Amino acid sequence: MPNVEEQPRRGSANEAGTARRAAGAAADLDDGTSAGAPGTGNAPVADTPPAADADGTAEAATPGTATPAAAVAAAAEKAPAKARRTPVASNAAAHAMRLLARARGTEAATPAPAVPEGPLAVVIGGGISGLVAARELATSGHRVQVHEASAAFGGCVGVHEVAGLRLDAGAESFATRSTAVADLLGELGLGDDIVTPEPGGAWLYLKRGSENTAQPLPATGILGIPGDPWAEEVRSAVGRAGALRAAADLITPVSKKITEGTMSLGALVRSRMGSAVLENLVTPVVSGVHSADPDTLDVDAIAPGLRAAVLKHGSLARAVAAMRAAAPAGSAVASVVGGMNRLTAALLEDLKSAGVELHANSRVEALTATGDPAGFRVLLAAPAVADAAAPARPGKAEKHEKQEKHEKAAKVETPAAPREVLAERVVVATGGPVAVDLLAGVDTAFAVHRPAPGAGISLVTLVIDKPELDDAPRGTGLLVAPTADNVGAKALTHATAKWQWLGDESGPGSHVLRLSYGRLNDVASALVNADDASLRNAALADASVLLGMEITAGDVLGFDVVRYSGALPFATTGHAARVAAIREIASAHPGLELVGAWLAGTGLASVVNDTRKRLRITAS
Repeated sequence: MPNVEEQPRRGSANEAGTARRAAGAAADLDDGTSAGAPGTGNAPVADTPPAADADGTAEAATPGTATPAAAVAAAAEKAPAKARRTPVASNAAAHAMRLLARARGTEAATPAPAVPEGPLAVVIGGGISGLVAARELATSGHRVQVHEASAAFGGCVGVHEVAGLRLDAGAESFATRSTAVADLLGELGLGDDIVTPEPGGAWLYLKRGSENTAQPLPATGILGIPGDPWAEEVRSAVGRAGALRAAADLITPVSKKITEGTMSLGALVRSRMGSAVLENLVTPVVSGVHSADPDTLDVDAIAPGLRAAVLKHGSLARAVAAMRAAAPAGSAVASVVGGMNRLTAALLEDLKSAGVELHANSRVEALTATGDPAGFRVLLAAPAVADAAAPARPGKAEKHEKQEKHEKAAKVETPAAPREVLAERVVVATGGPVAVDLLAGVDTAFAVHRPAPGAGISLVTLVIDKPELDDAPRGTGLLVAPTADNVGAKALTHATAKWQWLGDESGPGSHVLRLSYGRLNDVASALVNADDASLRNAALADASVLLGMEITAGDVLGFDVVRYSGALPFATTGHAARVAAIREIASAHPGLELVGAWLAGTGLASVVNDTRKRLRITAS
């Protein structure tokens, strides 16, 4: 790790970025380490929403021959190893040799990818689900086109630059409850770069009596539901009376009716453990992950198998403890050295090498069934309309110059798409409202299933010079209870404390904080639509309260605001039945498939797993 003297100190964001790169170059000669804007299908609605902003509520591999599935567990068993960068001098020498080889004519030209000759498949939406679907289709021999309405691919798995650091602009981790994402990363050559968070864990910020206070999040729960109602951290959060009410769950009989009909997560928790657990533990976690009230969420969609486990084990607490014990060893979440944005970049490279046509700024205007072997007619908006209709960063009038530079990596320049495409296969991978609007052109029965838009979110990233935070005094981040009345953010991630690679990249004294806005509280929720300057000021004030120390504008090396409109589709009660009805309609139209978070559920793990399952079954 570079010495403190080699790190940038206070100054403008541009000066800090330049100083940081210079210091990093000097440090790399010794022992240095290293590590898009959301575009989602047919509208600026997130396909793969950002996960929660504190460790343990959002959504790792070692060098060698370990499989991607084993990589997460292997990384969790030991502290993540520092990712060593190649010395700058070696990079320069290698670049010089490449130039010399090119001048001598000895560097072989990269051959153009072979275009498959199979049936044409069109993917509508270039978020993660769309890119994964395109990869599956290309693997099965289809000719594939991807049409993305915005200027960049990847949806909420994008990148931005703040104070010289390349950072995730959306999702920054994935849930390890399944191996779906780890397996995909392994196939794309990123398996050895999987890492788990630092062990500090997340904290809660809640109101206890008349005082707002911070405390560690109980470590034995699922979605904030405690596996041990009498644990010290649970009693601290809900009080003695609240803990006694929660403990009553252990002796209260469970009726078989608990598994009948639909039920919200809030109703289950309230009936078994009481309101104190719901308000102080479950709601902060659930609102952080899903931007929704637990009373609106379908328990079977948010926590599959939980109701059956309650019946089996005789209490909610014992069910949670059993599910935790049966979960894979290690952290509940993981990421990639350099950020989850590397998943998008790797998918794009893989698709280009497979000959997939990637059309950015290409909005699909209508979708109809042809009734002949071609299957479907995809009508595209005129290029000028598509450009105007889907900015790469919804709600942001201007972009930083450096941001534009780095977003080019996620953009794919292609010739203007034709106005009409006839395809044998179509995959609709947009957000729910846009998807249903398009699908109604194929079958009017889809129209009644149009979901309401998800909640909007604004993410404020601050890069600050604050050596006092080097010891991560409040873990890897905090989740805010709706009852807390002196903070506008719903969560804060201390990213440099959460991910070792980012802490090494930024260096001692420099810290990356990300605050999420879009709380359930009516007053605080208005902040999501504030201008950038107002959000920066709110983030400074909120970070000061949450971290327990004053953070001022003079500490800021750089900041950015990323906005997601209707970003998080959440599964209201009856979700499974609605999804089944939608897919039943789709099954009557051979060659049509529907994927995305509005059907699969929030988070990369759900989206990747569902998309691959759907396309592997039908890719023939």
